[in-house]
Amino acid sequence: MTTTIDPAIVSDAPVTPAPVALPNPLRGSPGLVGIPTVIAGAVGLGIINIGALPEGAVAATIAIVMSCTTVGLLITTIWAAALGLNAAASIYAVFFGFYSSYAALALGLANDWFGASAQAASTVTAVWLICWLVTIVVLTAVTLRMPLAFTILFGMVDVALALLLVGTLSGEQLATRVAGVIVFAFAALATYLYADAMSTETGGKPLPMGRPVLTG
Repeated sequence: MTTTIDPAIVSDAPVTPAPVALPNPLRGSPGLVGIPTVIAGAVGLGIINIGALPEGAVAATIAIVMSCTTVGLLITTIWAAALGLNAAASIYAVFFGFYSSYAALALGLANDWFGASAQAASTVTAVWLICWLVTIVVLTAVTLRMPLAFTILFGMVDVALALLLVGTLSGEQLATRVAGVIVFAFAALATYLYADAMSTETGGKPLPMGRPVLTG
């Protein structure tokens, strides 16, 4: 009778146990936090851009952006990245940068942190708008494989920023007010996306998002 001896029993080398995958404690959909905070900030920007409130009321928008939108987007970005949702994390990070830099710009100009004169303030704002217009256009282009609703959403931001840039450089209030209307349309579509995320999360059916522009 032949007995087979396990080499691990007679070997002096320690036996390394197989690695055990640790469970990820994070669950859920980060968009349920990020999207409503974006909506709140967008509504505030839209109200300011259409000229519905006096110029001093911009402080209310800054308060919303700083205490709600940027905090919510930072949490959402980290949450999405921890779940390995890299594309979503990138999108939320872009909007976090947009809103947080808007708050810094508005506060800086109001408190003369940048040493810019009243005449130079429009130039400073124009540079900020150009930087974000380029960034969001790039974001729109690289996400064409996402459902059509997202492409339209980012496209609205592109158009609104372009109109704001025109209004800033020319002093034309009509362009700024049209941009504000587009911002409200952006908020409406974001609300649709939020309804889709909440419906899915609560056991309902997803809402139609449209076919992607690129499918290959």
